[in-house]
Amino acid sequence: MLYFEDLTVGRRFTAGPKQVSEAEIIAYATRYDPQPFHTDPEAGRASGFGGVIASGWHTGAMTMRLICEAFVLDTASLGASSVPKGTWHLPVRPGDSLSLEAEILEARRSASRPDRGIVRCGYVLNNQEGAKVFAMEAIHFVRCREGAADE
Repeated sequence: MLYFEDLTVGRRFTAGPKQVSEAEIIAYATRYDPQPFHTDPEAGRASGFGGVIASGWHTGAMTMRLICEAFVLDTASLGASSVPKGTWHLPVRPGDSLSLEAEILEARRSASRPDRGIVRCGYVLNNQEGAKVFAMEAIHFVRCREGAADE
């Protein structure tokens, strides 16, 4: 189990690859983002994308899954407060293989809740060619191993 004290600035984590299928893209979009270029291959081709592409929200959800696999599920996580930055760089397509790179950008003890730390992480989601498809930052709360004691 990783605690706040283990999440030092510069520490890196990785996860993936995660294969993306056309059926998965269409199923997600049909339920949550039913724009035609996400749900219909013909409409995707006509839109200029060359076929269906994943919803940006689907890309974010896949990123979250990889974040969990990279380190959150092995961390004394208390959730997150915000995603102050998020940028879609390239569409995710059927057949893509996605991998995550995570880096701890900032870590500080909470002033109001000294039993936890506040950790800002940067995430980059790349496809099989190493091209960045999505990047974001998130602010996480993580339980401290040493309670309220200063380090």
